[in-house]
Amino acid sequence: MRRLRSYTSISLDGYFTDAKGDMSWAHKRDDEWNAFASSNASGDAALLFGRVTYEMMKAFWPTPQAAQQMPEVAAGMNRMPKYVVSRTLGAADWQNTTVLKGDLVTDIQALKATDGPDVVILGSGSVVSQLTGAGLIDEYQLVLTATALGAGRTPFQTLGDRRTFSLKKTKSFTNGNVVLWYEPA
Repeated sequence: MRRLRSYTSISLDGYFTDAKGDMSWAHKRDDEWNAFASSNASGDAALLFGRVTYEMMKAFWPTPQAAQQMPEVAAGMNRMPKYVVSRTLGAADWQNTTVLKGDLVTDIQALKATDGPDVVILGSGSVVSQLTGAGLIDEYQLVLTATALGAGRTPFQTLGDRRTFSLKKTKSFTNGNVVLWYEPA
């Protein structure tokens, strides 16, 4: 059975996007961080997005600019199988992408039951919240950034009830990011 992991950048005050939907504050690049991102992208995984995150990623990663700025990450993002959850997206035009148009929980339960690489949710707060509520996420990788936004959306905004997690490991970076790995308790 595949594992489902979530990878989300969050501000010190717990938001993954600011009040206007901007996530540019989360991109603090330097050599150390780029090496970490490249290592993540070189792994064997499938990616899962909500429609908004998918469209944002699709607008950047298949471009020559992405290949020039972060070649290893761009290659990984384009190579990996991708799933986008959307009832409104007609067709996916980014290579290796499948659109999931059914019930989110049912579709992800079925995906987890198939053979293949682990599935990683990138961003996609509403997807993370719904799948947390359904008990389907096996690991949370939170990138805590040294930024406070004051308002925005949390990745657990629609959860509705309390959940507890166990911290499995941490890694800090000179750019101020701290990566925290959690599993459901």
